[in-house]
Amino acid sequence: MKKILLFLLLIPINVYGIETSARSAILMDTDNHRILYAKNINEQRSVASISKIMTAVLAIESGKLDDIVTIGNEIDKSYGSGIYIEKGEQITLRDLVYGLMLRSGNDASYAIANYVDKNNFIELMNKKAKEIGMVNTIFNNPNGLDEEEGNYSTAYDMAILTSYATKLEEYRKIVSTKQHIVKTNKKTYVWINKNKLLFKYGYITGGKTGFTRKAKRTLVTTASKDNLNLVAVTLVDGNDFQDHKNLFEYGFNNYYKYQILDKGILNIPDKKYYNYKLSLNNGYEYTIQDKDKLYIKYELNNKVGEGNVGKAKVYINDKLVYTDSIYSTKIDRKENLWERFKKIW
Repeated sequence: MKKILLFLLLIPINVYGIETSARSAILMDTDNHRILYAKNINEQRSVASISKIMTAVLAIESGKLDDIVTIGNEIDKSYGSGIYIEKGEQITLRDLVYGLMLRSGNDASYAIANYVDKNNFIELMNKKAKEIGMVNTIFNNPNGLDEEEGNYSTAYDMAILTSYATKLEEYRKIVSTKQHIVKTNKKTYVWINKNKLLFKYGYITGGKTGFTRKAKRTLVTTASKDNLNLVAVTLVDGNDFQDHKNLFEYGFNNYYKYQILDKGILNIPDKKYYNYKLSLNNGYEYTIQDKDKLYIKYELNNKVGEGNVGKAKVYINDKLVYTDSIYSTKIDRKENLWERFKKIW
């Protein structure tokens, strides 16, 4: 049986609320996936061009960004928004991703898919979705066009995808770019980012716009302030830019990062471990608000020794959000006179 030591922190309660005009919407912390606002977040819908976030991720992770791509017949099926590349044009894969994310180029999406994996790109999209926890997502093309089969996902899944994408340095660099100039063997392009919030709201770090007649307006944006990194996703939202700004303001005004566990030595009062140093290999911080109830359980094994001797568990509002191992290392303590006296008697 394990010995459990409970440390409880109660935080005063304040109540806040917000609403959006979206059919589905979510505000999530990209670091620990805490949901700060939710509305129909698991409702599967056509997501239009925000699908291109996955296309960008696969291009970046291919390791081929510096390769020169020669544009071929793959762009013949492109229509709608584009960067208007031509057959025979030579352009780096990296610049195609800029065109994909800044200008929502459908022609760029087909060129990327053709170059990264001509025969299996859609399979790669769906495989990656499963790997990162997108359980209600189906990709049928690299861009989100609906006239064929289209791409279907949820606000929650798109927030998970974006949280993953923001861990990639190249992705962060691309989606935060306001203007990108490209020179190829045929033309010079000047691309301005379609994400209006990048120009109007100072905390925005990136995002992707989307629209089809079937999906209506879809939008993903990310924002950071005071070490709080958030993603907002809205589906079917005619007021999406304003809604995203309001969501971020709500998040920044009512939530904050809190260091719950510190890496290093734990001061746990347990006589059995008097000759041992108990410690954690990792620290842990989480996004909280004032009304949250936070507590930590330290569970120690009865068997005293070196190595993994228990668990540190973090609970927020009675929900387990984090578990880490407690490690024990034997230390030499010099006995004082009183300790020697106790041994004798």
